[in-house]
Amino acid sequence: MASWAYGPSVGCGRMLCGASSPAILTGLALGSEQSKEKKMSHKLMKEAFVSNHNGTSVLEITQGLCFPSLCILCRGLLIILSQHLCSSSHTWRTGFFIDFVFLIVPVVTTLTILASFIFFEYLAVIIFGAGLFYQIYCRRTCYARMPVQKILEKFLKTSLESEYIPAISCFRVINSAFTAVAILAVDFPLFPRRFAKTELYGTGAMDFGVGGFVFGTAMVCPEIRRKCMEGSRFYYFTKSLYSVWPLVFLGIGRLIIIKSIGYQEHLTEYGVHWNFFFTLIVVKLITSLLLIFLPLNKSWIVAVGTTVLYQLALDFTPLKRLILYGTDGSGTRVGLLNANREGIISTLGYVAIYMAGVQTGLYVLKKRSYIKDWIKVTYGILLTAISLFVSLYIVQVNVEVASRRMANLAFCIWIVASSLLLLSSLLLGDIILSFAKFLIQGALVPCSWKLIQSPATNKKHSESLVSEAERNKPSICLITAMNRNQLTFFLMSNITTGLINLLVDTLHSSTLWALFVLNLHMFTNCLIMYLLHLQDRTIKFW
Repeated sequence: MASWAYGPSVGCGRMLCGASSPAILTGLALGSEQSKEKKMSHKLMKEAFVSNHNGTSVLEITQGLCFPSLCILCRGLLIILSQHLCSSSHTWRTGFFIDFVFLIVPVVTTLTILASFIFFEYLAVIIFGAGLFYQIYCRRTCYARMPVQKILEKFLKTSLESEYIPAISCFRVINSAFTAVAILAVDFPLFPRRFAKTELYGTGAMDFGVGGFVFGTAMVCPEIRRKCMEGSRFYYFTKSLYSVWPLVFLGIGRLIIIKSIGYQEHLTEYGVHWNFFFTLIVVKLITSLLLIFLPLNKSWIVAVGTTVLYQLALDFTPLKRLILYGTDGSGTRVGLLNANREGIISTLGYVAIYMAGVQTGLYVLKKRSYIKDWIKVTYGILLTAISLFVSLYIVQVNVEVASRRMANLAFCIWIVASSLLLLSSLLLGDIILSFAKFLIQGALVPCSWKLIQSPATNKKHSESLVSEAERNKPSICLITAMNRNQLTFFLMSNITTGLINLLVDTLHSSTLWALFVLNLHMFTNCLIMYLLHLQDRTIKFW
């Protein structure tokens, strides 16, 4: 009875299960397809959100780019004044907080909510900095009863420690910070679309990133830093070959990850497989080979020659058509060259930018002992930058508008001119900060020039401004930390950007939420770099 009672029921259940299995499988398949379609449509929406933009004016980008140099100056003035008012030194937490507020927060706000109020940003920071400087001057412990003219005369004769150039470190860090903020901010609605990478022609704030990174790397390249060392140049080329393998690993790793997870891509930026790391590899190898046979002080000739010949090739050969439309003229992506034509061919422009950076680094890193010498250097760089901006206007009117996609003549001039203007503004800030330190006995600011001595007029020997122990004290600050592990910082910024895009619906995020995510993103990466620096660790793969 029991068997009879349960038998039909069990049999019926099996029949129902068997009958419904295809329906269940069909439902699961439809659900999976819908999920894939939804994911694909979201990916396409994100790609469309960062594509087809025409950029903004060169002036607006230049204003935003140079703004952090003013904030860094105010940071130094605040540290000097606080050291004078408070005898106790800052803890590393306080130092990190000050650096983050004065270096990172302005970059975040300038690229987002305050993008249209850059004039008021400048005005507020200038007033704040002028107030700090006035307080330092009124409370000066050196030359308290001496007129300003006499103080300036003594200051111009002050010697400093010239082996370390803080402006170069700040240049590299500012570019890294801008890039780290922009690559994430561009996916949020609060990021102005005019700052995004341009599709074909124009200048966007994000277009400066790769060019600025290449220029900053060139200023401290091994050929410059080891130019006085004995040994074959072919030995350094061999070392260059060895040093690019981490970039090969990172480039291939990024390619595999991006393709495997279906992450959104801007196809016309580099192509199907190419990326920033591959560009760096090719540029590094070509320029290392060039610098074996050519004198360093002739790098500017290579830079000018390369970019002019490249522009002539764009104008009078099918090269431009190849970049824009492929070998068949219809935008094909079949074949390695067609798939990556933007990334491969634009490398020529970045080679020219790198060589210009080498020439600049060779000039700036030349040993100079006195403040007056650095004033001349700053003036020379500023004058060169202005001349290049005039040249940029002429080229854009008469030849071709700047194009990141092709890295043409106008683009290269724009990158070099903007880089030189940023560098000159940082050098000017260092000179002003050195004058403030000159007024306060024993003032120390991390990542700034260290004043060694001032020629005495009424004494037989020079008077030391800073003790030997203080001069040899390691510089603990966010700028030094980020500069020390720049590639690691860039890699971590890319990883966290990818994770945030996978976890957060950036397209529909509110302004407050986006600001919170951006600042948390930067805070986390900067803190890791800072802690590595505190532990005296440099992450290298070679």
